[in-house]
Amino acid sequence: MRSSAPRYAPNDGVIDAATAAIGAALVEAQDKVGEVTLTVTRDGLIDAMIALRDTPGLEYQQLMEIAGVDYPEREERFDVCYHLLSVTRNHRLRVRVTAAEDTPVPSVTGLWPVANWLEREVYDMYGVLFDGHPDLRRILTDYGFRGHPFRKDFPLTGFVELRYSEEAKRVVYEPVKLAQDFRNFEFMSPWEGAQYVLPGDEKAAAATPPAAPPPAVPEAKGAPSPVTADQVVRADASTAPAKPDAHPGTGYGRSTDSRAETGAGEASPGNQKGEKPAESDVIPTKGAGQNQ
Repeated sequence: MRSSAPRYAPNDGVIDAATAAIGAALVEAQDKVGEVTLTVTRDGLIDAMIALRDTPGLEYQQLMEIAGVDYPEREERFDVCYHLLSVTRNHRLRVRVTAAEDTPVPSVTGLWPVANWLEREVYDMYGVLFDGHPDLRRILTDYGFRGHPFRKDFPLTGFVELRYSEEAKRVVYEPVKLAQDFRNFEFMSPWEGAQYVLPGDEKAAAATPPAAPPPAVPEAKGAPSPVTADQVVRADASTAPAKPDAHPGTGYGRSTDSRAETGAGEASPGNQKGEKPAESDVIPTKGAGQNQ
């Protein structure tokens, strides 16, 4: 067994059979990336669906999904896509119709009762109207929701926000209040630095000549340094503060390593062997030279 599920039947002859069955209601048929898509008119949708379901050789018995697509730049901005499955032939097919905001699409709930739920989802998310639907109302959003979330022109923040009010002891709706405005991100690496002029600095940037680049200084110990080998300075030497000469010309306050100038003596070597005291504090034990 090559796969966990049987492969779908090929698309050979599907477009020809569908074209003959649908007739004048067919607007366009295409086979791309292994999928067959049929575009039909809104008025001929019901007859086309009946033909695809009942015609021998087609027999798409099940409606698997209804999906919406939004193209705001078009006059009829919405696509309503019906995904059909032929159980006997093991083949899938997509049927597409276009619609505007105020143009209803015929409901297919009389052919497939499952379309009741699916058409309500498309209406809720996109606002597409379905003519003949028995109960066309929202199904996913809350009561009184404003707008349709899957439209391209719907704001990301929505129009209202809800929260639980301790005073009213219920969920209340309020206009959206953003804690801060949306920031503009230039997607620049934080190590590169900003390459733009801040507002108000345009004249200053034009009048001031460009400053010379600062000398290369190594980074902290253990960090990678961007300078070359000739420019490397030890981090300890560059970061250690220099000891200033408090009295220039006198030598006072100047650090030196000579003991003659500082008055420091030699280090003590410690007690030597000949300096041991005559009377030791050690208690003698029995042995030679002791009284019996």
